[in-house]
Amino acid sequence: MNLHAPATTISDASLSREELEQHLALSVRHFSNCDFSDADLSRLDLQSCTFERCAFGEAVLYACKLSHSKWLRCRAGGADFEAADLVDAQFQGCDLNNTKWRRAKLASASYRGCKLTGASFEEVSHLGASFEDCLLVGADLRGFSFRKAELKNLDFSDADLSGCDFRDAVFEGGSLRDAILKLSRFDNADLRSAEIGGLKLNDAKMFRGAVISHAQAAAVLREMGLIVA
Repeated sequence: MNLHAPATTISDASLSREELEQHLALSVRHFSNCDFSDADLSRLDLQSCTFERCAFGEAVLYACKLSHSKWLRCRAGGADFEAADLVDAQFQGCDLNNTKWRRAKLASASYRGCKLTGASFEEVSHLGASFEDCLLVGADLRGFSFRKAELKNLDFSDADLSGCDFRDAVFEGGSLRDAILKLSRFDNADLRSAEIGGLKLNDAKMFRGAVISHAQAAAVLREMGLIVA
């Protein structure tokens, strides 16, 4: 038995950039309960790393290589992922409130059970990216395509969805209340189980071709001040 074998998992540590680089050089790819808060980790190669219950609050991950990485129950509020390569990355049960993803590569990335309130996805490449059971309240998702997607319990309340493509999408729960919908498309989208309150008269045209229930239609008309007799 080799008593000096290198660790395969680093746990319960507060790591600086230099310490993280040392572990990566020893092929460590699993970090549990580690604290990277406020660290500048720009441009590091973190491909295929697993971060479990780690803290990344306000950390800078600019242009990091994060493809195939896994993030399990991490806390990363305010972290900056600008220009990072997150192809096939997986986020599960993470706090990602107010994170920044500008120009990030999110192809086939997945977010499950995550808090993304106030997150900004400006100019991202997102072919095949998916969200499920996520809070996206107040998020900036301008130009995102959700075409033909199954959208399960996504709260888009107050989000900026300008120019988003929801054609043929199916909403399973979730909310669009008070979202910004300028130039969004909902042709053939099934909105019957979504919350669509807060619509203004000018917003109604954005839902042209969408499927809603009789109860939703009546509620929308009432919010617009019309009397449904």
